[in-house]
Amino acid sequence: MPSITTIKISTETKQRLDHIKEYDRETYNELVNKLFYIINVCRKEPLKAQKILENLDKRIKRKIIMKKKIK
Repeated sequence: MPSITTIKISTETKQRLDHIKEYDRETYNELVNKLFYIINVCRKEPLKAQKILENLDKRIKRKIIMKKKIK
């Protein structure tokens, strides 16, 4: 099992991370790794990164719509 550490982030940063979760149980570790992946793709293949971000945005919007339907 990998070692685990604690980092301090502001409430605003936590809210921003929560907003980009694709599913409720997605961990912050998964989110940070996803963001690192996207940054690395941006450096090498900007058009591919744009498509990744567009797909991520669609999935986030779909999640928001589904939450509203459930309430």
